[in-house]
Amino acid sequence: MLLNCVGLELSEAFLRVSKAIPNKITNPILEGIKLSAEDDTLTLSATDTDLSIEKKIKADVKIEGETVVPGKFITEFVKKLSSSDIELEVNERNQLLIRYDGNESVIQCYNPVEYPGFKKIKTDEWFGISQKDFKALINKTIFSVAIDDSRPILKGVLLDINQKEVTAVALDGYRLAQVNKKASSNVKKSIVVPTRSLNEISKLLDDTDEIINVYIDNNAIMIDTFDTKIISRLLEGDFVNYKQIIPMNHETYVIVNKVQLEDALERVSLLSKVGQNNFVKFDIKENSLILTSNSEIGNIKEKISAVLNGKDVSIAFNPRFILEALKVNSDEFVKLCLNTPSNPCVIVPTEGDEFLYLILPVRMFG
Repeated sequence: MLLNCVGLELSEAFLRVSKAIPNKITNPILEGIKLSAEDDTLTLSATDTDLSIEKKIKADVKIEGETVVPGKFITEFVKKLSSSDIELEVNERNQLLIRYDGNESVIQCYNPVEYPGFKKIKTDEWFGISQKDFKALINKTIFSVAIDDSRPILKGVLLDINQKEVTAVALDGYRLAQVNKKASSNVKKSIVVPTRSLNEISKLLDDTDEIINVYIDNNAIMIDTFDTKIISRLLEGDFVNYKQIIPMNHETYVIVNKVQLEDALERVSLLSKVGQNNFVKFDIKENSLILTSNSEIGNIKEKISAVLNGKDVSIAFNPRFILEALKVNSDEFVKLCLNTPSNPCVIVPTEGDEFLYLILPVRMFG
């Protein structure tokens, strides 16, 4: 293999595909990144068998070939060469020669025959969605996935797909996030995508209206953009019947300015982190929302205007759960839907049904 390429493009490609290198190496070959030179293209790929990432860059290929290089080392090394033009050559001893600015470095490579092949997706099932909407589906739900291993299926995001819409759902036992976006599809089904894969998919996507297709295999999905492919294994098992969790009726509805609530809650929650009572009390009455936090070093109370429809209610929450739901949305106003101090709060837009966040209350002492 012999080729020339631009250092910045090569560095960005290594950084992208290196995200698929496993954190715990059980098979040494999986620490590698495969390089394949053909025609006028250098293809870089990495996999941990659950997540695979492939990226193509332009190259002046003089001799076609392939090899597998130590992934984490070469990613850091080439990062230092992003301002240079680079020549890559693989010699007869399967060593990679990296030439740049009159210098040459030599790296011992792995045998490419031992490297797992990039998984092929053969399917007629897909859904099409704009890049910005798919990115929003991920970023507005992923923070609510479970982080413990007691229920592995909850460590992913459910994608409920039909012909006109995709609904993303994540929950961890304390809160639930649901976001709906328009899409087109030739299939109606539900899949659960691991959190790690969705994080990498989100980084790949742009905030544009360009439509991309997401292909669904029996146990995997593939996102294919102009020069990058990401293939992810799907989680197996039955997801929670989330529709049964969401209350259908509420006794109290409160409309508040999102930024005012967010700012006030951030200030009040500072005190809740100091003491043992890690909660903020919400007192809703007389067209106002009063936030209170107490600890051994003092107390903070903030009052913001609200439009109340229904009964007064006093309820307490872990402030982080409320704040994370508010921060990922840009609506000027949000609606809080409540019943009793022991029933969950549901946060929705004042119009439409694009998002829904359900947060369980905490018990107040004293």
